[in-house]
Amino acid sequence: MPIYEYACRACEHEFEALQKMSDPALTECPECKANELFKKISAAGFRLKGGGWYETDFKSGGKKKNLAGDGGASGTPAASSSSD
Repeated sequence: MPIYEYACRACEHEFEALQKMSDPALTECPECKANELFKKISAAGFRLKGGGWYETDFKSGGKKKNLAGDGGASGTPAASSSSD
């Protein structure tokens, strides 16, 4: 479940709430009880590190990493040009 940040326009109280994405936005401030809450926009609090993520595998351009390590062989035999 994501953590949403809220702020109150009336008393400027700020807090975080753990909610499902399908839950409606909170509207009542827990401090002053005014219906002046709004969701703040913030960045996610995690970073994907290690092999297998975009930053390490695909970010460096058009060259794709060959995960099989077979030098580009597709594993299927090439079609023969001889007609028997």
